[in-house]
Amino acid sequence: MAEQPVYLDNHATTRVDPRVLQEMLPYFCEEYGNPASISHSYGTRAAEAVEQARQQVADCVGASPREVIFTSGATEASNLALRGVLQAAGAGAGLVTDAAEHRAVLDPARKLKRQGFHLTVLPVDATGRLDPAQVATAITSETTLVSVILASNEVGTLNDLAAIGAICRERGVLLHTDAVQAVGTVPIDFRSLPVDLLSLSAHKFYGPKGTGALIVRRDRGRIRLVSQIDGGGHEQQLRSGTLAVPLIVGFGAACQLVQAEREADAARLGSLRDDLWRRLQQELDGLWLNGHPEYRLPGNLNVSFEGVDGDALLAGLKRIAVSSGSACTSHNPEPSHVLRAMGRSDTLTRASLRFGIGRFNTPAEIELAAAEVVETVRRLRGK
Repeated sequence: MAEQPVYLDNHATTRVDPRVLQEMLPYFCEEYGNPASISHSYGTRAAEAVEQARQQVADCVGASPREVIFTSGATEASNLALRGVLQAAGAGAGLVTDAAEHRAVLDPARKLKRQGFHLTVLPVDATGRLDPAQVATAITSETTLVSVILASNEVGTLNDLAAIGAICRERGVLLHTDAVQAVGTVPIDFRSLPVDLLSLSAHKFYGPKGTGALIVRRDRGRIRLVSQIDGGGHEQQLRSGTLAVPLIVGFGAACQLVQAEREADAARLGSLRDDLWRRLQQELDGLWLNGHPEYRLPGNLNVSFEGVDGDALLAGLKRIAVSSGSACTSHNPEPSHVLRAMGRSDTLTRASLRFGIGRFNTPAEIELAAAEVVETVRRLRGK
């Protein structure tokens, strides 16, 4: 069997931590009850496991358990937030977002516009950051919701959610954030952060794929949301359907590990990222760092390479697994909409690599990755 390439695509997905898997396993074959069937012990134990996970998720982001609505992931959570809020507000409601958002926000936003809702898409600066002052200017009497990503899934840039949220509070507008990439390494306190709705997915921080949550603030009055999936009234009437107990248990376990290990993980990932960037800079010229040099995720490094064809660059990297952008748009031949929004040329955008460094990567793997990229770029440049 051929040797597997070094995995450096942890923004697309992380592997399940073995400790998380061990917590999940009993709920496939032993504790297989439906948590809605509380008339017998199988269902009761399943319901108890779900509520324990709900507490773990809440604790991880500084929320209350009653604010956690389980979904199939952050895409569904963000759709519920955007569609749910605007549809509840009715015709004439408006949404403000920015051009560097994940497609899970931009696509439903554009569909809502086609359905008659107002939409404002703001530009970002050259680092992928949104200026809070632009949000203040964009909010009108029609605006019901603002949606701004906490940490870019492509370039790792962190937005100033505290400042943006303060503006939204002052103007009486709800704020949603896609916090998917931030949860594993950036501390989040939903109680103090002026955010009303927050999306997250377990598989971005060593939990299983197929489960996530929308955190819906309850301490400022009930937020009106129109459910997008009906049929049974599960999850406070907001997301019907039988709960995926094994996945939710894994979600909770992954959150518990994040709480215990986030600070150490962040420091270690930042060190590995800096080592990779240093090695690339020492051996190659014509490099462009994409994203904010300071306000960024510790495990993200997004680099554009002058003088190479992007498709040839990706195809030439045999010993490492990386991507050129979001996994959700990798089937799309168009250049990254995030890098375009930051002002990168199509040529540089296509010749970009996103390194997602994770919990299980080692210094030796970073050294190998740097050598592989240097060798490939030099070959493609004819040097």
